[in-house]
Amino acid sequence: MDQEHSSTYGDRSLSCDNEALTIRYYYPWGSKRIPYSAIRGVQRLTLTGVNKVRRWRIWGSGDFLHWWNLDTQRPHKDVALVLDLGKRVRPTITPDDPDVVEQILTQHAPLD
Repeated sequence: MDQEHSSTYGDRSLSCDNEALTIRYYYPWGSKRIPYSAIRGVQRLTLTGVNKVRRWRIWGSGDFLHWWNLDTQRPHKDVALVLDLGKRVRPTITPDDPDVVEQILTQHAPLD
């Protein structure tokens, strides 16, 4: 990895560098790299209360709107970030430190 793509954040399910967010285990065959320029919005989704059932979505989609990457630790997390890419399906991630990832996305992405 060269300095241009050096990681500014990383955990077992995703990483952020200077240009993009990489979601690991997004597809059965690998990762999805999303340039910050493609991200139109970020919504914080709590995984408590009525949304508590969503924390058990380990991978895939239950509503054809949110796509969850594989994260076996999701049942132990309280916050997800929903990414608006201007398409129907929205990648939904559960970083180990959602505050840091949300801050990185807010700084780098041209959010509406």
